[in-house]
Amino acid sequence: MKYENYDTVRIADDLSSFDFVSTGKNGDIPKRIIFMPTHLPEVFILAFGSITDNEEVDDYAISDNGDRNKTLATIAVAVDLYTRCYPDRMIYFRGSTKERTRLYRMAVGINLEELCRTFDIYAEVDQHDDFVPFRKNMEINAFLVKRKVQ
Repeated sequence: MKYENYDTVRIADDLSSFDFVSTGKNGDIPKRIIFMPTHLPEVFILAFGSITDNEEVDDYAISDNGDRNKTLATIAVAVDLYTRCYPDRMIYFRGSTKERTRLYRMAVGINLEELCRTFDIYAEVDQHDDFVPFRKNMEINAFLVKRKVQ
């Protein structure tokens, strides 16, 4: 993406989690990106949120730390690294709320040309697991991304 990302990230050996600290107007807030398996062996869910005191991920927390673009760019870097290591895996993600899904849709749309050089990007448009190629400004429920074969 076209934005600076956090470069101090603790990455699990198998790349299943990426921890970093969001630094901004509300202080330092620990964040975690997780890649979790689904019932489909080739599909993994991307979860993201603030790390709670008991080491769980709260994907409903609102940090409002003023570093949205840097955080989204860090997530994009994590997806890039993860799919370099596991190119056959697809990543499914959506926001924990409609507003967050809209935010992700706008971020992907703004960076679509650059992202499409590396990834095939699909959108879930209804509740029937129907995925279509993503286009800017379309109403969606979720994303499914797959690294392109180079």
